[in-house]
Amino acid sequence: MWLLLAVLSAVFAALTSILAKVGIEGVNSNLATAIRTAVVLVMSWGMVFLTGVQGGISAISRKSWLFLILSGLATGASWLCYYSALQTGEVSKVVPIDKLSVVITLVLAFVFLHEQFTVKSFFGCVLIGVGTLLLVR
Repeated sequence: MWLLLAVLSAVFAALTSILAKVGIEGVNSNLATAIRTAVVLVMSWGMVFLTGVQGGISAISRKSWLFLILSGLATGASWLCYYSALQTGEVSKVVPIDKLSVVITLVLAFVFLHEQFTVKSFFGCVLIGVGTLLLVR
């Protein structure tokens, strides 16, 4: 199931870039990000209430709150930068650079979460990096 959800995530992320590029025309990138975020907020809370898990809020630990808040701040910073880059750059160049997050995530997961970094992971990172350079040039 996780694989199907990951593929759907990639499809929706791709649609996000194309739809955003069309929608951001003539709109300030910060305002566009705020509109997008409001839609995500409503959709997320809708899913919480639809699935009936709102009662779990009180069981969230302080540590989880802290890291969820930090994750939200990182997401917000990412979206603000992404929309600003989309507004002035070509989608075909902005998106590959944005996807370097895969490489950065693998390195951070190795350093901070002590996840395994294999030869396959290393070559995957190199290929993504080289592919990004080729697409951007």
